[in-house]
Amino acid sequence: MKNIFLSFFLFFCFSASLINAQKKPNVIIIYTDDQATLDVNILGAKDLVSPHMDKLMLSGTIFTQFYASPVCSPSRASLLTGKNPQRAGVPGNAGQDLSRKSGLPPSEYTMAEMFKENGYNTFLIGKWHLGYQPEMRPNQQGFDYSFGHLVGCIDNYSHFYYWGGDNNYVGGPNRHDLYRNNEEIFLDGQYFPDIMLKEAKQVLEKKSESPFFIFFAMNTPHYPYQGYAKWIKYYRDKGIEHPRDLYAAFLTTQDEKIGELMMLLEENNLREDTIIIFQSDNGHSTETRAYHGGGYTGPYRGAKQCLFEGGIRVPASISWPGKIPSNQFRDQLSVNVDWMPTLIELCGFNTDTSDMDGKSLMPIIQNENLPSNHEEGYCWEFIRRGVPTWVARKGKWKLYANPYDTSRRDYTYSEKFVLFDLENDPGESNNLYYEQPKVVAELKTLYKSWKSKQ
Repeated sequence: MKNIFLSFFLFFCFSASLINAQKKPNVIIIYTDDQATLDVNILGAKDLVSPHMDKLMLSGTIFTQFYASPVCSPSRASLLTGKNPQRAGVPGNAGQDLSRKSGLPPSEYTMAEMFKENGYNTFLIGKWHLGYQPEMRPNQQGFDYSFGHLVGCIDNYSHFYYWGGDNNYVGGPNRHDLYRNNEEIFLDGQYFPDIMLKEAKQVLEKKSESPFFIFFAMNTPHYPYQGYAKWIKYYRDKGIEHPRDLYAAFLTTQDEKIGELMMLLEENNLREDTIIIFQSDNGHSTETRAYHGGGYTGPYRGAKQCLFEGGIRVPASISWPGKIPSNQFRDQLSVNVDWMPTLIELCGFNTDTSDMDGKSLMPIIQNENLPSNHEEGYCWEFIRRGVPTWVARKGKWKLYANPYDTSRRDYTYSEKFVLFDLENDPGESNNLYYEQPKVVAELKTLYKSWKSKQ
């Protein structure tokens, strides 16, 4: 009898151990909006109060040469598909024009669909901006639950979109944009970042045997700059000049919200079982509605809507206590298309990655001496004001066609091409196009090859 009891006990222990070993991690992607290249204390912005972002990033591995697209929608499309935005069908920002469909095609396989297929509960909390048409909305792209706004930005208190558009746009240029699972809801006067935390709290406090995936897509520090009054006062009292004062106040408000999210994880004993990716979607805005700036890029030129470093080089990190090395920095060129293959490896999925443009970052996370996933080169393309612009990058060399610089409000150049040595000229100030014909020829060939596959 004792032997039978012992056998059952050992079997129970083995089964429990096996179940625990097979338990999949939760995943949260914190995607900020228009946060500049170096706008975290640990990356160089010493005038900011950002303790929670600092702590989160230092709890894992930080990427100092991490890239996305120059505007919102292509960046999000790449994140959620592991593909270049051109191949994902989102080369530019998704619009709301009723006369045409614009956004992430329903035929694309998304990260949310991948998690759902693997037994996860999937949530979109925050900004979507990947299609206003019903078939392109988050609930039709793999998310079990969605809450937030569908277009590029909203006022944080009225939840109206006030910018641009005409009568061809859904509801005109001044329209309400707040939805829960495709149903318009009204929460007049409630501060949108606070509502996002309330939504996250409901998810995290709901005890479920299934793991969760949350795309926590913040609308900060995107204009309108509506940070807490205490932080506006703080930065003005510190003598921070305009518009940096308003931008910084909104960014520190964002930092508070991230701190609250982390606290929710701790309070619900979820932090140890949760992978957290942190990234900005693109560089800071210099549009009129953003008072022409506010972000900090240090030596890098450029901002949102251009392909200089300040437009596409973004803060990024990944953490998972005990599984991802902490307090580590990696300088290998990496791109947001790499997140999906990375999560596939970390979560132990059998998802086919052969059609993705990204590769898992785990090898370089585990070995700082390995080369970049993109040693063979990488390309970006963006059409602004009808003019096609593109970058071909390989190693230290960067070729930029039809360049313009949104950080300097200088949209036209006499040169059709500029070539930079980023290793020795991170500020992209010395054009070597005529001095390096072999490099130029190689990068033009790289772009042509890339273009033929899009």
